[in-house]
Amino acid sequence: MTKPAGFTNKYFLMSAAAAVVLLGSVAACGSGQDASAVTQDSPAKDEHEHDHDHDGEGKKSAGAVAADKNADAHDDHDDHDHDEKPEPAEKAEDDGHGHAEGEEGDEEGAVHLTPAQMQAAGIEVVSISLGGGAETRLSGRVTPMIDARAAVGASVNGLIERVLVAPGDSVKAGQPLVIVISGDAAAVRADVDAARALAQASRQALQRSQNLYDQGIVARQEVEALTAESASADAVARAAEARAAAAGKPDASGRLRIVSPISGVVSSVQVGPGGFLAQGSVVAEVTNPERVELVFSAPPLLVSSAKVGSTMRVTGPAGEFNATVTGIAADAGAGQSGAAIVRARAEGGKLLPSGSPVTGSIVTGGSDGGILVPSDAVQTVNGSSAVFVQTKEGFKAVPVLLGRQASGRTEIVKGLTGSEKIAGKNAFLLKAELAKGEADHAH
Repeated sequence: MTKPAGFTNKYFLMSAAAAVVLLGSVAACGSGQDASAVTQDSPAKDEHEHDHDHDGEGKKSAGAVAADKNADAHDDHDDHDHDEKPEPAEKAEDDGHGHAEGEEGDEEGAVHLTPAQMQAAGIEVVSISLGGGAETRLSGRVTPMIDARAAVGASVNGLIERVLVAPGDSVKAGQPLVIVISGDAAAVRADVDAARALAQASRQALQRSQNLYDQGIVARQEVEALTAESASADAVARAAEARAAAAGKPDASGRLRIVSPISGVVSSVQVGPGGFLAQGSVVAEVTNPERVELVFSAPPLLVSSAKVGSTMRVTGPAGEFNATVTGIAADAGAGQSGAAIVRARAEGGKLLPSGSPVTGSIVTGGSDGGILVPSDAVQTVNGSSAVFVQTKEGFKAVPVLLGRQASGRTEIVKGLTGSEKIAGKNAFLLKAELAKGEADHAH
């Protein structure tokens, strides 16, 4: 059935109007719900979101669940690592004074120093002197030892051909100093050659006689006579060789070399090329600067009280050091003055230039058990007198009981055995270092 056109338009207008009314109602309803949601308490919204979350969790896939498990395991691993890291800190826990627990076991009064630190600080280690009693001050000089100086002389007359050294040159034992041409030396060498030839002829004659005796041709007496002659010829040859050696072992032309008997430094040369050299005259002087000793002039009464092996405190151009007495001689002064001399050797291999003036102090008239230390070695630690004894790690402050003091030396009555080595010069630096360590520990 076909509807009229007017009916259709009327129906369309009514439908559009109804749709507009319906949309207006829906919009009003939505606005009212938003306004009420704003005025309502937030717990209701949270409860709705919580329910929504639970609903979402129920819909997670198996892959999401596995990922959550891996994340939980990673969190547990991190928690475990964070729990274990503080353990080393607990081991190194501070004691509240700026020191770890491991340092509480340090030995009391100890100062740890390396040899390099000791050298940089100028701390001198000295030996303890045994003695006691009165102290005598002596003046002396550094001189070469007896076997460390040589005045090289000529054994024969001759002409100086060459001079091989000059003052200040270092030479070794057996090194030639000058070359001399001598007629006397040529005669000495001729005697050697003649004696050797005679000895050789005597040995050959003896051998022939021995062969004839074995064959029964000659008598025993002839063999015995030739044996004596051969022995005499050998003796003459040895004597000639000894004279040639003493003369400097000249060659056949009489040329010989005068050599240094010791190693050292040439201090002076007394001859020049072309000069005549008389037998016994000095050619050069050689001194070994590494072998020196201290020689002091002493009053005669000191001979009876001083002892070889005792320790002296010596002051020289290089400062103070210890020396050991090696010899005491009475009536050894120059010009028969009656003064005694005291010879000493520096301890620790300390070398001083020959000729340097020195002064020394020696303690005499005391007991053998007395102990003397440099006064600089005695320090006051915690209100008591102490010295710093050398140890493997450095030094340790040892309390001591003091006795008499004189001329820079202090007697130790109690606290040391006498075999220790102690800090002498700059010992106060050890005291300061010890006090610094105690102050750091107190804080």
